Amino acid sequence: MPLITLRSVLFIPATSTHLLAKAVQRGADAIVFDLEDAVPADRKQQARDALADAVDSIGGALPVFVRVNAEPDILLADLPALPLARIAGIMLPKVESPEQILALSGWLEQQGPAGKSLPIIALIETPLGVLRIESIASAHEQLAALGFGAEDYATEMSIAPTPESLDWAAHVVVNCAHAFGLACWGLPGSVAEIHDMEAYAGLIARARSIGFTGTVCIHPSQVSYANNGFSPSETELDWARGVGAAGEVATAQGLGAVTFQGRMIDRPVVERARAMLAIAAPRSGLG
Repeated sequence: MPLITLRSVLFIPATSTHLLAKAVQRGADAIVFDLEDAVPADRKQQARDALADAVDSIGGALPVFVRVNAEPDILLADLPALPLARIAGIMLPKVESPEQILALSGWLEQQGPAGKSLPIIALIETPLGVLRIESIASAHEQLAALGFGAEDYATEMSIAPTPESLDWAAHVVVNCAHAFGLACWGLPGSVAEIHDMEAYAGLIARARSIGFTGTVCIHPSQVSYANNGFSPSETELDWARGVGAAGEVATAQGLGAVTFQGRMIDRPVVERARAMLAIAAPRSGLG
Protein backbone atom coordinates (compact mmCIF):
# COMPACT_ATOMS: atom_id res chain seq x y z
CA MET A 1 0.00 0.00 0.00
CA PRO A 2 1.48 3.41 -0.94
CA LEU A 3 2.36 5.52 2.08
CA ILE A 4 0.11 8.34 0.90
CA THR A 5 -2.94 6.11 1.38
CA LEU A 6 -2.20 5.36 5.04
CA ARG A 7 -4.68 7.18 7.28
CA SER A 8 -3.78 5.76 10.70
CA VAL A 9 -0.42 4.53 11.91
CA LEU A 10 -0.65 3.07 15.41
CA PHE A 11 2.33 3.25 17.77
CA ILE A 12 3.22 0.23 19.89
CA PRO A 13 6.27 0.16 22.18
CA ALA A 14 8.52 -2.68 21.04
CA THR A 15 8.68 -3.83 24.67
CA SER A 16 4.90 -4.14 25.00
CA THR A 17 4.57 -7.68 23.70
CA HIS A 18 1.24 -8.08 25.54
CA LEU A 19 -0.31 -5.64 23.05
CA LEU A 20 0.71 -7.55 19.95
CA ALA A 21 -2.14 -10.07 19.90
CA LYS A 22 -4.73 -7.33 19.45
CA ALA A 23 -2.60 -4.98 17.35
CA VAL A 24 -3.92 -6.19 14.01
CA GLN A 25 -7.52 -5.99 15.27
CA ARG A 26 -7.39 -2.28 16.07
CA GLY A 27 -8.24 -1.24 12.51
CA ALA A 28 -5.11 0.81 11.86
CA ASP A 29 -3.73 0.96 8.34
CA ALA A 30 -0.21 0.34 9.68
CA ILE A 31 1.73 -0.20 12.88
CA VAL A 32 4.88 1.46 14.20
CA PHE A 33 7.02 -0.45 16.66
CA ASP A 34 8.68 2.22 18.75
CA LEU A 35 12.27 2.13 19.94
CA GLU A 36 12.32 5.82 20.88
CA ASP A 37 10.14 7.84 23.28
CA ALA A 38 7.87 4.99 24.40
CA VAL A 39 10.86 2.91 25.55
CA PRO A 40 12.85 3.97 28.65
CA ALA A 41 16.62 4.23 28.26
CA ASP A 42 17.26 1.17 30.42
CA ARG A 43 14.95 -0.97 28.23
CA LYS A 44 16.26 0.00 24.79
CA GLN A 45 18.20 -3.23 24.35
CA GLN A 46 15.21 -5.27 25.49
CA ALA A 47 13.15 -3.52 22.81
CA ARG A 48 15.76 -4.26 20.13
CA ASP A 49 15.92 -7.91 21.16
CA ALA A 50 12.12 -8.20 20.96
CA LEU A 51 11.73 -6.35 17.66
CA ALA A 52 12.15 -9.14 15.10
CA ASP A 53 9.70 -11.43 16.88
CA ALA A 54 7.25 -8.54 17.25
CA VAL A 55 7.38 -7.86 13.51
CA ASP A 56 6.97 -11.56 12.72
CA SER A 57 3.94 -11.75 15.02
CA ILE A 58 2.06 -9.40 12.68
CA GLY A 59 2.57 -11.95 9.92
CA GLY A 60 2.37 -9.46 7.10
CA ALA A 61 -1.24 -8.57 7.95
CA LEU A 62 -0.34 -4.86 8.10
CA PRO A 63 2.59 -2.70 7.03
CA VAL A 64 5.01 -2.41 9.94
CA PHE A 65 7.31 0.55 10.49
CA VAL A 66 9.96 1.04 13.15
CA ARG A 67 10.74 4.34 14.84
CA VAL A 68 14.40 4.41 15.73
CA ASN A 69 16.23 6.89 17.96
CA ALA A 70 17.75 10.14 16.71
CA GLU A 71 20.89 10.25 18.87
CA PRO A 72 23.74 8.87 16.72
CA ASP A 73 25.12 6.41 19.27
CA ILE A 74 21.70 5.00 20.12
CA LEU A 75 20.72 4.92 16.45
CA LEU A 76 23.81 2.88 15.63
CA ALA A 77 22.70 0.35 18.23
CA ASP A 78 19.15 0.30 16.83
CA LEU A 79 19.96 -0.31 13.20
CA PRO A 80 21.37 -3.86 13.38
CA ALA A 81 18.18 -4.98 15.15
CA LEU A 82 15.92 -3.97 12.24
CA PRO A 83 14.51 -6.90 10.21
CA LEU A 84 14.82 -4.88 7.00
CA ALA A 85 13.21 -7.42 4.68
CA ARG A 86 10.07 -7.61 6.82
CA ILE A 87 9.31 -3.96 7.58
CA ALA A 88 7.68 -1.26 5.45
CA GLY A 89 9.95 1.59 6.43
CA ILE A 90 12.02 3.40 9.05
CA MET A 91 10.73 6.40 10.96
CA LEU A 92 13.59 8.75 11.83
CA PRO A 93 12.74 11.26 14.58
CA LYS A 94 13.91 14.81 15.20
CA VAL A 95 15.35 15.33 11.73
CA GLU A 96 17.06 18.71 11.46
CA SER A 97 19.33 18.28 8.46
CA PRO A 98 19.56 16.40 5.16
CA GLU A 99 22.74 14.78 6.46
CA GLN A 100 20.67 12.67 8.85
CA ILE A 101 18.66 11.28 5.93
CA LEU A 102 21.80 10.71 3.87
CA ALA A 103 23.54 8.90 6.72
CA LEU A 104 20.60 6.54 7.16
CA SER A 105 20.17 5.94 3.43
CA GLY A 106 23.91 5.29 3.15
CA TRP A 107 23.74 2.64 5.86
CA LEU A 108 20.70 1.08 4.22
CA GLU A 109 22.45 0.91 0.86
CA GLN A 110 25.22 -1.13 2.43
CA GLN A 111 22.66 -3.71 3.62
CA GLY A 112 21.79 -4.88 0.10
CA PRO A 113 18.47 -4.95 -1.78
CA ALA A 114 16.26 -4.97 1.32
CA GLY A 115 17.86 -1.76 2.54
CA LYS A 116 18.22 0.09 -0.75
CA SER A 117 14.48 0.20 -1.40
CA LEU A 118 13.23 0.74 2.15
CA PRO A 119 11.19 3.95 2.62
CA ILE A 120 12.32 6.54 5.15
CA ILE A 121 9.90 8.75 7.06
CA ALA A 122 11.43 11.95 8.45
CA LEU A 123 9.80 13.36 11.57
CA ILE A 124 10.02 17.16 11.75
CA GLU A 125 9.81 18.00 15.44
CA THR A 126 11.93 21.08 16.05
CA PRO A 127 12.11 24.72 14.90
CA LEU A 128 15.39 23.96 13.11
CA GLY A 129 13.79 21.04 11.30
CA VAL A 130 10.98 23.30 10.08
CA LEU A 131 13.46 25.92 8.87
CA ARG A 132 15.45 23.31 6.93
CA ILE A 133 12.44 21.42 5.65
CA GLU A 134 13.09 21.89 1.93
CA SER A 135 16.62 20.49 2.07
CA ILE A 136 15.39 17.60 4.21
CA ALA A 137 12.49 16.76 1.90
CA SER A 138 14.77 16.66 -1.14
CA ALA A 139 17.68 14.87 0.55
CA HIS A 140 17.26 11.38 -0.97
CA GLU A 141 14.86 9.39 -3.11
CA GLN A 142 14.23 6.91 -0.28
CA LEU A 143 12.44 9.60 1.68
CA ALA A 144 8.75 8.76 1.23
CA ALA A 145 6.96 10.77 3.92
CA LEU A 146 7.27 13.63 6.36
CA GLY A 147 5.77 13.60 9.83
CA PHE A 148 5.00 16.61 11.99
CA GLY A 149 5.78 16.00 15.66
CA ALA A 150 3.45 18.48 17.31
CA GLU A 151 4.26 17.64 20.93
CA ASP A 152 8.04 17.82 20.53
CA TYR A 153 7.78 20.98 18.43
CA ALA A 154 5.61 22.67 21.03
CA THR A 155 8.06 21.67 23.76
CA GLU A 156 10.97 23.13 21.80
CA MET A 157 8.99 26.35 21.31
CA SER A 158 7.84 26.50 24.97
CA ILE A 159 4.22 26.74 23.84
CA ALA A 160 1.06 24.68 24.27
CA PRO A 161 0.33 22.31 21.34
CA THR A 162 -2.82 24.11 20.20
CA PRO A 163 -3.98 24.46 16.59
CA GLU A 164 -3.44 28.21 16.82
CA SER A 165 0.15 27.93 18.01
CA LEU A 166 1.10 25.15 15.59
CA ASP A 167 -0.73 26.36 12.50
CA TRP A 168 2.24 27.97 10.73
CA ALA A 169 4.69 25.12 11.29
CA ALA A 170 2.10 22.52 10.28
CA HIS A 171 1.41 24.39 7.05
CA VAL A 172 5.13 24.58 6.26
CA VAL A 173 5.62 20.83 6.69
CA VAL A 174 2.49 19.94 4.72
CA ASN A 175 3.30 22.33 1.88
CA CYS A 176 6.82 20.95 1.54
CA ALA A 177 5.60 17.35 1.58
CA HIS A 178 3.22 18.01 -1.29
CA ALA A 179 5.84 20.01 -3.17
CA PHE A 180 8.06 16.92 -3.26
CA GLY A 181 5.33 14.31 -3.69
CA LEU A 182 5.59 12.89 -0.17
CA ALA A 183 2.97 11.60 2.23
CA CYS A 184 2.52 13.77 5.31
CA TRP A 185 1.45 12.42 8.70
CA GLY A 186 0.47 14.43 11.72
CA LEU A 187 -1.94 16.89 13.25
CA PRO A 188 -1.83 20.67 13.71
CA GLY A 189 -2.34 20.12 17.43
CA SER A 190 -1.83 17.63 20.23
CA VAL A 191 -1.79 13.92 19.35
CA ALA A 192 -2.41 13.06 23.01
CA GLU A 193 -6.20 13.51 23.19
CA ILE A 194 -7.93 10.22 24.06
CA HIS A 195 -11.01 11.37 26.00
CA ASP A 196 -12.60 14.31 24.16
CA MET A 197 -12.97 12.48 20.88
CA GLU A 198 -15.21 15.16 19.41
CA ALA A 199 -12.31 17.59 19.75
CA TYR A 200 -9.97 14.96 18.31
CA ALA A 201 -12.25 14.44 15.30
CA GLY A 202 -12.28 18.20 14.76
CA LEU A 203 -8.49 18.28 14.83
CA ILE A 204 -8.33 15.51 12.23
CA ALA A 205 -10.77 17.41 10.03
CA ARG A 206 -8.52 20.45 10.32
CA ALA A 207 -5.47 18.33 9.48
CA ARG A 208 -7.04 16.94 6.34
CA SER A 209 -8.26 20.38 5.29
CA ILE A 210 -4.71 21.74 5.22
CA GLY A 211 -3.19 18.74 3.44
CA PHE A 212 -2.11 16.09 5.94
CA THR A 213 -2.65 12.65 4.40
CA GLY A 214 -2.86 10.66 7.66
CA THR A 215 -1.69 10.68 11.24
CA VAL A 216 0.08 8.62 13.85
CA CYS A 217 -2.12 7.33 16.66
CA ILE A 218 -0.85 6.81 20.19
CA HIS A 219 -3.96 5.00 21.44
CA PRO A 220 -6.32 2.49 19.79
CA SER A 221 -9.32 4.72 20.51
CA GLN A 222 -7.97 7.25 18.01
CA VAL A 223 -7.76 4.85 15.07
CA SER A 224 -11.37 4.85 13.88
CA TYR A 225 -11.50 8.66 14.03
CA ALA A 226 -8.34 8.90 11.97
CA ASN A 227 -9.63 6.39 9.42
CA ASN A 228 -12.95 8.20 9.06
CA GLY A 229 -11.44 11.67 9.06
CA PHE A 230 -8.83 10.97 6.40
CA SER A 231 -11.21 9.05 4.14
CA PRO A 232 -13.26 10.81 1.46
CA SER A 233 -16.94 10.76 2.33
CA GLU A 234 -19.46 9.18 -0.02
CA THR A 235 -20.58 12.68 -0.95
CA GLU A 236 -17.01 13.58 -1.89
CA LEU A 237 -16.56 10.38 -3.86
CA ASP A 238 -19.82 10.94 -5.73
CA TRP A 239 -18.59 14.44 -6.60
CA ALA A 240 -15.22 13.05 -7.74
CA ARG A 241 -16.86 10.44 -9.97
CA GLY A 242 -19.12 13.07 -11.48
CA VAL A 243 -16.25 15.46 -12.11
CA GLY A 244 -14.21 12.68 -13.70
CA ALA A 245 -17.06 11.78 -16.02
CA ALA A 246 -17.66 15.42 -16.92
CA GLY A 247 -13.97 15.81 -17.63
CA GLU A 248 -14.05 12.89 -20.03
CA VAL A 249 -16.98 14.46 -21.86
CA ALA A 250 -15.13 17.76 -22.11
CA THR A 251 -12.05 16.03 -23.51
CA ALA A 252 -14.11 14.15 -26.08
CA GLN A 253 -15.68 17.42 -27.19
CA GLY A 254 -12.35 19.24 -27.35
CA LEU A 255 -13.30 21.58 -24.49
CA GLY A 256 -10.99 22.89 -21.78
CA ALA A 257 -13.80 23.47 -19.28
CA VAL A 258 -17.32 22.20 -18.69
CA THR A 259 -20.19 22.92 -16.32
CA PHE A 260 -20.85 20.45 -13.50
CA GLN A 261 -23.35 21.00 -10.67
CA GLY A 262 -23.57 24.70 -11.48
CA ARG A 263 -19.80 25.29 -11.44
CA MET A 264 -17.17 25.48 -14.11
CA ILE A 265 -14.59 22.72 -13.88
CA ASP A 266 -11.31 22.53 -15.75
CA ARG A 267 -8.11 20.46 -15.64
CA PRO A 268 -7.00 21.21 -12.02
CA VAL A 269 -10.45 20.28 -10.68
CA VAL A 270 -10.54 17.07 -12.71
CA GLU A 271 -7.05 16.11 -11.54
CA ARG A 272 -8.06 16.72 -7.93
CA ALA A 273 -11.09 14.48 -8.36
CA ARG A 274 -9.03 11.72 -9.96
CA ALA A 275 -6.45 11.94 -7.18
CA MET A 276 -9.20 11.52 -4.57
CA LEU A 277 -10.48 8.40 -6.32
CA ALA A 278 -6.97 6.99 -6.69
CA ILE A 279 -6.20 7.41 -3.00
CA ALA A 280 -9.52 5.83 -1.98
CA ALA A 281 -9.13 2.92 -4.41
CA PRO A 282 -6.76 0.69 -2.33
CA ARG A 283 -9.27 0.69 0.53
CA SER A 284 -12.60 0.65 -1.27
CA GLY A 285 -12.06 -0.90 -4.66
CA LEU A 286 -12.89 2.39 -6.34
CA GLY A 287 -10.93 3.55 -9.31
